[in-house]
Amino acid sequence: MSSPVRSWRMAFLTLRDETLASPPRPTVLHLLNHLIFSQSQSLIAAVPDLPPHEVTSDVMFLLELARNISHTEGLEDVITSFIELSHFIHSVSICASLQMNSTSWALVLDSFKRIVEIFLGKAQTNKIFVGNVTVIKATKLCLESIRCLFNLYQATALLSENEQLLNFLLQVVTCFHGESIYSSCLSDNHKVFEYNNVLEVQTIAFTMIGEVYSRVSSSLSVRIWQSSIEVLSKVMDILASKTLLVEDNIMATFYIELLHCLHMLLADPRGSLSGHVAGFVAALRIFFHYGLTNKSHLGSTSKNLNFVESSKSRSGPYRPPHLRKKFVENVQLKDEESLFSSELELSLSSDSDCSDNDGSATDARSNHFAKARLGAIVCIQDLCRADPKLVTAQWTMLLPSSDVLLPRKYGTTLMSCLLFDPSLKVRIAAATTIMAMLDGPSSVFLQVAEFRESSKCGSFTALSSSLGHILMQLHSGTLYLIKHETHSRLLAPSFRILMLLISSTPYSRMSAELLSTVISSVQARIDEGFPLQSDRNSLLAAAINCLTVALSVSPSSVNVNNFLLVEVSTGFLDGQRKSGVLYTLVRYSEQQTSPSVSLEALQALKAMAHNYPNTMVLCWEQVSSTIYRVLKFSPEDPARSWRSNFENTIGAVRERVMAAGIKVLDECLRAISGFKGTEDLSNDKLLDSPFTSDYVKTKAVSSAPFYGLESPASTKDESKMCELASERWSEAIVKHMPMIIQHSTAMVRAAAITCFAGMTSSVFFSLPQDKQDFAIRSSIDAALSDDVPSVRSAACRAIGVIACFPQIFHRTEILEKFIQAAEHNAHDSLVSVRIAASWALANICDSIRHCIDAQPFETGSMASREGARFISLLADSALRLASDNDKVKANAVRALGNLARFVQFTNQLAAHGEPIDCVHSTVIDNGQILSKDDLNGRSDSFQSVSSGNFYWLGKMVQAFLSCMTTGNVKVQWNVCHALSNLFFNKTLKLQYMDWAPSVFSILLLLLRDSSNFKIRIQAAAALAVPESINDYGRSYYDVLHGVEHILENFSRDQISAPSNFKYLIALEKQLTSTMLHVLGLASRTDHLAVQDLLVKKASFLIEWLKGLCSSLEETSSSTEEAKFVASVNLKKDAIFRTVRSLIEVYESSNHHSVARRFDRLANGLL
Repeated sequence: MSSPVRSWRMAFLTLRDETLASPPRPTVLHLLNHLIFSQSQSLIAAVPDLPPHEVTSDVMFLLELARNISHTEGLEDVITSFIELSHFIHSVSICASLQMNSTSWALVLDSFKRIVEIFLGKAQTNKIFVGNVTVIKATKLCLESIRCLFNLYQATALLSENEQLLNFLLQVVTCFHGESIYSSCLSDNHKVFEYNNVLEVQTIAFTMIGEVYSRVSSSLSVRIWQSSIEVLSKVMDILASKTLLVEDNIMATFYIELLHCLHMLLADPRGSLSGHVAGFVAALRIFFHYGLTNKSHLGSTSKNLNFVESSKSRSGPYRPPHLRKKFVENVQLKDEESLFSSELELSLSSDSDCSDNDGSATDARSNHFAKARLGAIVCIQDLCRADPKLVTAQWTMLLPSSDVLLPRKYGTTLMSCLLFDPSLKVRIAAATTIMAMLDGPSSVFLQVAEFRESSKCGSFTALSSSLGHILMQLHSGTLYLIKHETHSRLLAPSFRILMLLISSTPYSRMSAELLSTVISSVQARIDEGFPLQSDRNSLLAAAINCLTVALSVSPSSVNVNNFLLVEVSTGFLDGQRKSGVLYTLVRYSEQQTSPSVSLEALQALKAMAHNYPNTMVLCWEQVSSTIYRVLKFSPEDPARSWRSNFENTIGAVRERVMAAGIKVLDECLRAISGFKGTEDLSNDKLLDSPFTSDYVKTKAVSSAPFYGLESPASTKDESKMCELASERWSEAIVKHMPMIIQHSTAMVRAAAITCFAGMTSSVFFSLPQDKQDFAIRSSIDAALSDDVPSVRSAACRAIGVIACFPQIFHRTEILEKFIQAAEHNAHDSLVSVRIAASWALANICDSIRHCIDAQPFETGSMASREGARFISLLADSALRLASDNDKVKANAVRALGNLARFVQFTNQLAAHGEPIDCVHSTVIDNGQILSKDDLNGRSDSFQSVSSGNFYWLGKMVQAFLSCMTTGNVKVQWNVCHALSNLFFNKTLKLQYMDWAPSVFSILLLLLRDSSNFKIRIQAAAALAVPESINDYGRSYYDVLHGVEHILENFSRDQISAPSNFKYLIALEKQLTSTMLHVLGLASRTDHLAVQDLLVKKASFLIEWLKGLCSSLEETSSSTEEAKFVASVNLKKDAIFRTVRSLIEVYESSNHHSVARRFDRLANGLL
């Protein structure tokens, strides 16, 4: 046994014996000083030779003695002994690995907690910590000992023990919350050295808090998280009140650990941050320029902008100092995320985290300061991800509103960090934080932004103007960075920032040339190229993706359209122009060595064809040839199943390239054909009212190119354009379709079939017959025979479009095959296929309805009997689909409504005039021959729908009522429209239908209570369809009373969603039209309840009618065009008829005075 070991054991054995009888405090202190502290150095030397369990037992014994005498705090000798004890245990904990368990840890934490409380109490009694250096140092040693011992125990520590440790550490930090302490530390650089020990104590506390959160953050209670946030918030508030931060290593370390601790709390928020975001942002913003206050390398103008980090790192990504002298090649960054995401981990414990130079003292100091800047920016990023809506209120503090390219010492923004910070990691973190700010809800928030050159009035700047200036500065800074930066780790996030910026900016409210500047700047950067071959393809794909997003901006830009047309007209068509957006995209579309770049270029071409169709019309030959080469380069591989995984991956990408090429072809053909959506067959009588016909909103079709910009192509003769489109389609069918229509890859086949869904009827019927048959046959074959659901779904879409072409059903066999194909896919197990099939079925029913209206027929022929079978099949299929998914249900209801419009129902009146049970109603022909002329080959296959017995009318109405109560908004709208169609059926006697009151009631309920204005408009329109008072039956009073009540209270109606604002006028006009129609029928009834209601509401009605008349006078005086005058006259006629009807009601009910008031109004309309 060595002498130190013998001394250790003798000392502790004696101490145990002497304290066995619980001697008084002075005796214990004397024993500790005499036996332990007086020979502490020799005892500590014995620790490595002692068994760990023995050392642990003896240390725990010392802590237990300390806990027992901690109640006598305040005495100088106790504090002195505790100082000695803290030094001794700290030294032992470093030399030995103690064996910790729950019991020993509880003793450790409790004992040290009492000791630290005595130390801090002693320091605070003097109102200053600096004068108690020895005590503060001892406190630091206590915390370090706790940290060391807990690290030995943390793997088995309970959650409650972690929370106990956190509570203790938060109490320690709270002791230093006095602003005077921070003020001295932060505002007087000459006294900073005196506060080093104080700062070190806080630094250790923040480090330990961060460590606990890094281990068990997700398991901690909300209460402890909120307590931690409150403590850190107070510290950050004090920092925010300071204009300058102390720049030395000790303060920097304190800041680093504080920010890392805050990062750990914000990365996994457990509660609301609403009360802290503003304070955090104000404090964190101060760190953006930390350590750079006296730097001279920052230029004063944009011309001197010096990307220091980039010039040092052009040869590749960051490498540690010990590898910098080695030549490293073939650095491959696999994708955009790997270019920058891995750099954002806040690893503040590594000394080389921000090192980009070979380790001089100055560089080490700069790197230390850079860690603080990095920590602050990462905390901002955490706030953006934790609660982006709250951070939007702080945009003006974090982002520039002017002079973005001028470096600044004060008022530094995230964009300044991205452009000027000397640390690569700080710049990358700034880029990622800007991305986090632009992503998510901010894209909606930014739609109010508006840029004006001079928009400030006095000291107030509107929010829209502030956001507009911020967006302009973000554009300037990002485009400058993209133009000048050479480091791939910064270029990749720069392109990502630009992509998000383009997606979020309302360019129609910004500078007119901004979007065209973005496109030309990105195109110029692509032409310039990228320095590292290893990063070239990924950066090129990112740049072209920015072009795709820019070309997809809606509404389209006139400036962009003009410069694209100029580009086409200055040599592109002749192959003379070797630069420009079109040339760049066509060039990279064929890049065989990089399918990902080719894919991005094709997607950009598709966006251009969609938003700027006239441009693509003018360069069809180049686009057609390019797509042909893309398709030809990707031949089918019959042995694909035998390829390696790598080959399969490459093959899959090439197939995506083929599909993208076909989509470009599809978009170009739509642009040339003038495709604006599914053929509008409507001759809807709902628009007959003069009050609604002049307010018809144009329906936006996402699959149709945007034709909103004027161009030379739009002024050409339509017949010539149709002829040109026919030539292009014929070329595509002959040149491109044979390679893709039967391709082995489903993605390619689906894209090919989708092309047929972009045809127009004029182009289709101008094609040669064999080309028409090819389109029809290909769609039908794919719908019936293809094994892949996506292909069948695309085929159903094509069938649904072609089915709407007028005269397409002249041939009965086409109708039969279309119905067969749609009905076959309506049974598919995948809902996506059933949606497309049900949409096609609804379009077929709509086309049949309009075919019957346009082509009279006679009954009794074979074709007529076939038509009856088709209609029965369509009705049965639609009824079955009406109980499917909501999207399927909406189409099924539309199909039923189209059928209900033209099927002839002849109802037999039951005995005593009782209503008929509609479930047993029959659909028969009344024998009338509508036309006996030779039909000259025109289809007469539909008349037999009125012969034979059908029993699905009742089921159809039941389906309507069920869908009305269970369906979503779109389903309810379609039900209202379907009921309108049903009401239009002249052969249906509504007054005899037992379901009529229920239908009218539910329409009134929707008109009154629906939160969706489009549904309310359609419900009001349906209520106005019945032409006579008999059609309303006993529901007339309910309809009159319901519509009047809604109209009377319309001004008090609450608009539940902003999207309803654009339908407010349409709803008011439809209510007006419906009310005038219903009141116009009032004179045809002698129902006392109706008369009483009209007398009661006479005052409202006359004021309402006067208001209508005055609005007509305003309209007529504000315009002189003949069509508007005619519209006003029609409105006056409608009002006059209504007034005359009311006069008759009042006179018949002996209310002559009221009748005279309305008579004066009628005279004013003459």
